[in-house]
Amino acid sequence: VLQKWVNREISNFDYLIQLNTMAGRTYNDLAQYPVVIKIIFKFLTKICCSVVFINTYLFFFRYENFEDPLGIIDKFHYGTHYSNAAGVMHYLIRVEPFTTLHIQLQSGRFDCADRQFHSIPATWQALMDNPNDVKELIPEFFYFPEFLENQNGFNLGQLQISKEVVNDVILPKWAHSPEDFIYKHRKALESEYVSAHLHEWIDLIFGYKQRGPAAVEALNVFY
Repeated sequence: VLQKWVNREISNFDYLIQLNTMAGRTYNDLAQYPVVIKIIFKFLTKICCSVVFINTYLFFFRYENFEDPLGIIDKFHYGTHYSNAAGVMHYLIRVEPFTTLHIQLQSGRFDCADRQFHSIPATWQALMDNPNDVKELIPEFFYFPEFLENQNGFNLGQLQISKEVVNDVILPKWAHSPEDFIYKHRKALESEYVSAHLHEWIDLIFGYKQRGPAAVEALNVFY
């Protein structure tokens, strides 16, 4: 598979999906759901929220100064993980069976509208403002425009400040429709720049920078 990717016989997306499969990630397990790089939001060499220098310093400071008095918990840069069941349901809230799973997780109701996935620009801004948001993307961002639309007409509530009703996901200005967003997003993933640097992200998620000194140097140690 590696050689096919190097020879441009398979796409970047196909290579990432096959890496996920070999790593044990599967659509059948929300706790081990496939992950894909957040390409429009970040630099390839850092986990998503490390794009801001002050956040990078925060993670470095947290690791260097953390000490568990009981000696049980190891040092870490991130207290949450880049992939979990709640994150999958967050992105896929408009599509069953994830809608029902989300409601079950929230004790029989939808979560507060402001915490829902309602806007791609707002999601990008949250990465800038919240150093603890380290979610990676799910594959649907590259092939499934329907998850950006509230086709089932769910009542997802209103944003607290603007009173705006949460319905379809708000797209970036450069995307004219969900289909256009998926097309351009996928095109970006297959660009020459990403092809030349994708291995750097793969090292963080699937490779040698997951643990040990290399992970510490890359600010890539998770709780």
